[in-house]
Amino acid sequence: MNIPDDRKYSETHEWYLVDGDVVTMGITQFAADELTDITYVELPDADQEIEAGQPCGELESVKATSDLLCSVGGTVIGRNDELADQPELINEDALGAGWMLKIRVADLSPLEKLLDAAAYEKHIAED
Repeated sequence: MNIPDDRKYSETHEWYLVDGDVVTMGITQFAADELTDITYVELPDADQEIEAGQPCGELESVKATSDLLCSVGGTVIGRNDELADQPELINEDALGAGWMLKIRVADLSPLEKLLDAAAYEKHIAED
């Protein structure tokens, strides 16, 4: 399984890619594979404030409905609107075309508590 080392990972299977004060967020390929066919994605609107540790969206699949949890707080500055019509992009390319949110954050320190690629790989091996 591809686990790029250019991002951080949460134990709840979200990934975070940092570019200055903007964090791009999605779910990992492991999570997408576990959910199987994702059929619906609900994301917050641009300019919406989100809080670290709180749900910031929802994913529905043929297996389950799951909250999208955000490890950072900030302002949504972009969302992947293609997912409204093509939620399967997450299953096909969770780490690329299936990205979900771009968040402008004032405090990047919560990311320091997240897993690097090696630690995430170990985490999913234990699941």
